[in-house]
Amino acid sequence: MQKNAEVVVITGASAGVGRAAASEFARRGAKIGLLARGKAGLEAARKDVESLGGQALALRTDVSDAKQVEAAAATVERKFGPIDIWVNGAMASVFSPFKEMTPEEFRRVTEVTYLGYVHGTMSALRRMLPRNRGTIVQVGSALAYRSIPLQSAYCGAKHAISGFTDSIRSELIHDNSNVHITAVHMPALNTPQFGWVKSRLPRKAQPVPPIYQPEVAARAIYWAAHHRRRELWVGGSTVVTIVGNKFLPGVGDWYLGKTGYKSQQHDGPENPKRPDNVWSPVDDARDFGARGTFDRRASDSSRQLWLAQHKGWLGAVGVLLGAAVAAARIVRTSRERQYEEWDYTRAA
Repeated sequence: MQKNAEVVVITGASAGVGRAAASEFARRGAKIGLLARGKAGLEAARKDVESLGGQALALRTDVSDAKQVEAAAATVERKFGPIDIWVNGAMASVFSPFKEMTPEEFRRVTEVTYLGYVHGTMSALRRMLPRNRGTIVQVGSALAYRSIPLQSAYCGAKHAISGFTDSIRSELIHDNSNVHITAVHMPALNTPQFGWVKSRLPRKAQPVPPIYQPEVAARAIYWAAHHRRRELWVGGSTVVTIVGNKFLPGVGDWYLGKTGYKSQQHDGPENPKRPDNVWSPVDDARDFGARGTFDRRASDSSRQLWLAQHKGWLGAVGVLLGAAVAAARIVRTSRERQYEEWDYTRAA
């Protein structure tokens, strides 16, 4: 165990991206507060962390309840000490045309996916601001910039998180605070959520390809927690989605209207009676782990992420190459002038 191990809190830690992120921090010996609702998933996450060399505290928490989040934060600090990094990643969604959504469903998704981040950020800042240190990582999505059909509540929440985070960042700058807040915007990921999300789709839900493994997301989260980057985009598809929407949003509307229903479904009819996690956890008695059922179609790496993480280094290399090219041109020009002068003298 590291002597000065980081203290980390991760919401949504029992499965998917949060579960993968917990393992990523555990490999560096972190002390991790694991926040989620599912008993079996949390217990398995705790064992994962400890087997990888970290310490873990499993805390059953519904992030839509600010009091539960605050109580969990206080427990983590009593057990492990001051929180260094807080990762907001808990989410809920409903796959459904908006016209078929109920007000209760929309409210629930918003309370978990948006207000859960607000509550986590509040508890983190309550502790980090007086110490003038700490990092908050918001697990975002390409859908924070470009909404898709059939997930109106989730997309709305992700947009809200982006706006909320920008506001907080501006306030931290105004206060000359050393506390850092960043967002990591994800592509489609192979997580268990597609098997337990509430769905009214005729066929089984899937992430819109290309699909990445949650470990790619976890590496991005860890990196973002230790580098003062405003945002980190993960995956080429995320870059295309965000940049494309800035310049051609109407094209995106049309394209997704034509393809967005089909691209989010696959592999046979959905079971309308299967359990979902909107109101209660489905991982209370069974652990689902970090990955979903799309291993064969999911990538273990992202070249774009590597480039984004090394853009400073690449910029330095570019400067050096540019300087080398400029120097070579100067030398070549000097030699040409010397030759011309020599040739002129010889001719005379």
